[in-house]
Amino acid sequence: QVQLVESGGGQVQAGGSLRLSCAASGRTFSESAMGWFRQAPGKEREFVAGISRSGETYYADSVKGRSTISRDNAKKTVSLQMGNLKPDDTAVYYCAKTRRVAFFAPYEYLAARQSYDTWGQGTQVTVSS
Repeated sequence: QVQLVESGGGQVQAGGSLRLSCAASGRTFSESAMGWFRQAPGKEREFVAGISRSGETYYADSVKGRSTISRDNAKKTVSLQMGNLKPDDTAVYYCAKTRRVAFFAPYEYLAARQSYDTWGQGTQVTVSS
């Protein structure tokens, strides 16, 4: 059974940066697309960034231009580098893995929560003004 463990969250001042990492166990990592979602108090869990098996990346408009998602299939890790952080970025961030998927996956697929069958426990990111 695949497990995902996030790390790298914490408290940072507005304008700062953070790097979130997610380590996966199991043998299907390279056969899946990966994504990061976040959930702020009182809000729905929302898509932040996704990366297909081919390495194509997608971002929510709210983080585009200041975030980079990457994956290392050999190490079974996916990372999210976020810069110019804002108080609105405060949330619990979740790493997620899709079911086995084609090599190329469109934005609509990676942005949909129902595409993912495995989730990490989440890591808190708090941005103070």
